[in-house]
Amino acid sequence: MAYSDFTLREVIKRFQLQLDDQSQLFAALPPVEPSSWLRSILDETAPLALAIHTEKARSELIVAPILVEIRRRAKNPVSLFSGVDFSVDPASGLTGVCDFILSQSPEQLFVNAPVLAIVEAKNDNIKSGLGQCIAEMIAAQIFNAREDTGIDTVYGVVTTGSIWKFLRLHQTLVSIDQAEYYLDDLPAILAIIFTIVHGAAPDA
Repeated sequence: MAYSDFTLREVIKRFQLQLDDQSQLFAALPPVEPSSWLRSILDETAPLALAIHTEKARSELIVAPILVEIRRRAKNPVSLFSGVDFSVDPASGLTGVCDFILSQSPEQLFVNAPVLAIVEAKNDNIKSGLGQCIAEMIAAQIFNAREDTGIDTVYGVVTTGSIWKFLRLHQTLVSIDQAEYYLDDLPAILAIIFTIVHGAAPDA
């Protein structure tokens, strides 16, 4: 079994998690305006990605530039990984390649201190990616505990590129944000990710 094999029901049952799907995790955050660089990139690439309509296109042309923006404007060192193997506990099925990981670390040669796992939704179906995302969050939680990083809360995102759904794992409680954020809400998406990674928005 690998991350991508988990359904929401399976991951909750296997790891004996509590599920809260009524949360409003990020309702009060002030928006973060995208840089002119990101606006320019997405004005060009987002329509193309949506026209091509494949996971690969959305990943490369929408998701990746947004995550690069987070790294570019980071107050503290942030590492970004794409398509990296993150096999933490193969016996439990916590193995496989993660679409994207953001870590609170300057180290770019290997994953260290992961805080956010990003999963591309399959067939434009956000719900289909929830099980995989939670499995990757559990792996990140185990990794952080083993490495004594001091990070006890891990976040996740399931995205189609145009729609973003956020999750939080603390101990055994998984909270799924009720809200879905659309690419038109880019300042809200940026605010959430900056808060997850840094605890605050960047300076203007």
